[in-house]
Amino acid sequence: MKNHETVNIDGPLEVRLRRILSGVPGVVVQLIEASPDPRAAALVRLAGQRRPLACAFTTSANAAAAWQAVRGARELKGTRPLLVAEKTTAEAREIMRREGVAYADATGFAHVELPGLFIHTEGGGAPRRRLTAASAGVARLAGKAGVVAQALLLDPRRDWGVHVLAQTANVSPGLAHRVLQRLEVAGIIESSGAGPAKSRRVTHPTALLDLWAEESRDRGVVRTRAFRLAQVPRELAEGVAHDLDGHHIPYAVTGAAAASRVAPSVTAVPVTELWVTEGMAIDDVLASVGAEAVESGHDLVLSQARDDLPLSFRRQADGGMWMVDPLRLYIDLRADPRRGREQADRVREEVIGF
Repeated sequence: MKNHETVNIDGPLEVRLRRILSGVPGVVVQLIEASPDPRAAALVRLAGQRRPLACAFTTSANAAAAWQAVRGARELKGTRPLLVAEKTTAEAREIMRREGVAYADATGFAHVELPGLFIHTEGGGAPRRRLTAASAGVARLAGKAGVVAQALLLDPRRDWGVHVLAQTANVSPGLAHRVLQRLEVAGIIESSGAGPAKSRRVTHPTALLDLWAEESRDRGVVRTRAFRLAQVPRELAEGVAHDLDGHHIPYAVTGAAAASRVAPSVTAVPVTELWVTEGMAIDDVLASVGAEAVESGHDLVLSQARDDLPLSFRRQADGGMWMVDPLRLYIDLRADPRRGREQADRVREEVIGF
């Protein structure tokens, strides 16, 4: 904390908010006076000045909750927002810091920026049971539920019915309905009509992409590192794609090799990565492209996942090469421990646009 003076937060805060805020170093929660602003639950007192503070509580703040807090903050004038939670995810904290929403959670993470006041702590509190969408009984955006989110994002202006969405994502209507219900509660989609004619439309694609990126997990992934002689990465990707097409093996190029073709600012392609159908033995795939599995010195990574979900919505680029769609590319790049996050952000800015 920049200031050594005690920060007083006054107001009739409920027990949960008082408990969490009292755990932030340098903060004292007490009931001296309530805020005259009905939108603000409390007042921050520092160095003789009083500032209204709008406190909101949630059990677990993920990316969707963070964007709800951001939207709520934009409606406030003269009142500072503060999201208080039992737990916040890394994605949620990044969004709130970037968008200027203060937060504090029971595990010790806090970030508050006010005139004359800066508080930032990085957790370290007592471990708590992990709160996830699955544990709350809702559809976590992983696996097939993630494909539903992907379908929505690929056509965010469309009015979706449950059955059409299920057919597009190749999932059951029940799963599509559960995903839509969750996203409506999260304020990411809105509905119109009733009964069989009821439709939904994405109202906040940025929040939906952040939530999918936060929760996305590929199941049953097997990765094989391989080497195939090529002079340049572009030649490697094109040669492998040509051979896979010749053997009628479904695939999609991803990672930096795909990003460099859709985002001009992405140039580093140290390794060519592809998703390949799980319906083909990896030895047969290697033989078809003239590559060999290696422990080190690889220039090729062939990945296979359960149900071939990463191949959903793959598309052909100029020249006929199959590539993952830009949304899936963004998800894959984020998982790359090298320069993946930087490249993902470029693809998001230059290609996706939200």
